[in-house]
Amino acid sequence: MILLDKPYVSDFLKETIVNNNFPAIDTGNITEHGELNLIQPEQIVAEFRNNADSRIYTNSENSINWVVNHLGFTKLPEYINVFKNKVEFRKLIQDMYPNFFFKEVGIKDLEAIDLDELPMPFIIKPTVGFLSLGVHKVLNADDWQQVKKIILEEFTDARTLFPLEVVDTSSFLIEEIIDGEEFAFDAYFDEKGEATVMGVLKHPFGSDKDVSDRVYYTSKKIIQTYLSRFASFVKDLGNRARLKNFPMHVEVRITNDGKLIPIEVNPLRFGGWCTSADLTYLATGMNPYQYFLTNQKPDWERLIEEMDDDIYSLIILDNSTGIPSRQISSFDYGSLLKQFVKPLELRKIDYKLYSIFGMLYAKTPKDKFVEIENILKSDLREFVSKG
Repeated sequence: MILLDKPYVSDFLKETIVNNNFPAIDTGNITEHGELNLIQPEQIVAEFRNNADSRIYTNSENSINWVVNHLGFTKLPEYINVFKNKVEFRKLIQDMYPNFFFKEVGIKDLEAIDLDELPMPFIIKPTVGFLSLGVHKVLNADDWQQVKKIILEEFTDARTLFPLEVVDTSSFLIEEIIDGEEFAFDAYFDEKGEATVMGVLKHPFGSDKDVSDRVYYTSKKIIQTYLSRFASFVKDLGNRARLKNFPMHVEVRITNDGKLIPIEVNPLRFGGWCTSADLTYLATGMNPYQYFLTNQKPDWERLIEEMDDDIYSLIILDNSTGIPSRQISSFDYGSLLKQFVKPLELRKIDYKLYSIFGMLYAKTPKDKFVEIENILKSDLREFVSKG
């Protein structure tokens, strides 16, 4: 079963629902009338009461509130909380990483923080958050003064866009910086608690201070290199939380000395806004939504063998222009597309509401990787007009 909610449902997910006749409800008025053959919410509740191994997937964390309110008799709210709350997640894995520093602090206590008690540099992010909203890297005391001001501005807007279960601005997690390369992957646990990895993405950054979600990409080589290691990690994680019939999106870093340290786990979904699962399908032909809901395990040996050698990327066109979205009159999507050898799909977003111009999927030959490097470092000002 599938819960659909704002901000975005892809055509690919809609087609998956129709082609597989998956039961779905719209918890956010995101679909058009008659677009999908939706069921009644009571049918989902009844299914979970009658079948302990029922599965549910949501494209958006906005639906978490619905799950908590309607499926409280299941394990789902417990699973959600231990991962959605970043402090609870750090406590879950604390004995795996006993020397890792983390500290929870209330928003009202930001001014009283003693920097001498914190590792410098450090990361601060909301205890319950989404995308890179409110995530900041603090390199020194001067940075800290600026970050505090930015945090207060960001969360004044966030309160109006996302429910409390998606972004909770009451407290923040401060933790040490994890050096190394960053990756993201999707996974699910079956009725026996066995873990299956559904795709692997690399998440590069444009600079040492960059904490954005601008680019994720995958390739045959990336999947071959990291699949088994990520599968081993998520198996251990599932055993700790005793997960069953549950999907997740995991972000990790591989340190310079080869150690895997998790950043966060996003519950009940793969990449939000229909991102990572759709990218995996474009790169491999395997449909992660279908595989999870029908309890299939990908034949990775065959899938990798059939993949080409190109790079498949997701580019999140967040507003990094420095110009408030309300002051931007247009975005030149045509000029953007010309920067790529083979754009696959462009998804335009209401940037005045979400401060994201859109999302672009692209296929890039290995010898043209510079196009990914360029968009990673771009502030996108060349594509906008003020008005």
